[in-house]
Amino acid sequence: MSYQLEVCIDNIESLAYAIAGGATRIELCSSLALGGLTPNAGLIKQAVQSSSIPIYVMIRPRQGDFLYDCDDVEIMAEDIRTAAKYGAQGVVLGLLDKDGYIDMPRSIRLVKLAHELALGVTFHRAFDQCKKPEQALEDVITLGCERILTSGLASNALDGASKLAELVKQADGRISLMAGAGVCADNVATIITTSQVQEVHLSGKSSRNSKMHFIANEAKMGAGDIDDFAIPVTSSDKIRAVTRVLNSL
Repeated sequence: MSYQLEVCIDNIESLAYAIAGGATRIELCSSLALGGLTPNAGLIKQAVQSSSIPIYVMIRPRQGDFLYDCDDVEIMAEDIRTAAKYGAQGVVLGLLDKDGYIDMPRSIRLVKLAHELALGVTFHRAFDQCKKPEQALEDVITLGCERILTSGLASNALDGASKLAELVKQADGRISLMAGAGVCADNVATIITTSQVQEVHLSGKSSRNSKMHFIANEAKMGAGDIDDFAIPVTSSDKIRAVTRVLNSL
């Protein structure tokens, strides 16, 4: 069995590490610490130019919930155009209405735009905050998305593996279910065996120390508990460890 291994990154340094580890697709974001937001145009352009594997761009204009107004949707539409302009292969998005259902009118508009620009579409983990997952699955299939990134509505994909199995059975090959949230080398085999998914998603996150010679002592660029001199990066070793497990299944 051939499995897809998607790695989410939020800086250009991590791209080479993800590919070296065996990633078969990249989810390109900013601010992974916030769950992933839309990356800037410069990062999209550089990542696409540097990548030997497909790049899917996160389309999420702000942190927080997935209830978007008209202004948000205009921003998302323009970001989809930017992703296409710089040669990305797809986009990643998700919209809910105030009652927890898939926001079909706005989703239809954005997915239609992506398809017109020859972009694939992943529906992201907004799915895990929906009210009725069985109905949401049918709605996302109707939209024409390629896959749904989901933890099976649990805090992590291992805990949600049984629900993932139910969704895979319901989907019956009409859409791919991609397991994400807490996936690692220690649990990926169990997640796949239980759920029967053929795609997994992870960050393989680690960090490196700053290369600065001078380290400021007082000034902070953001929250006080965040180390401005620790650089988040993807670990090739963590990705490679998952790749080895997938190749053994």
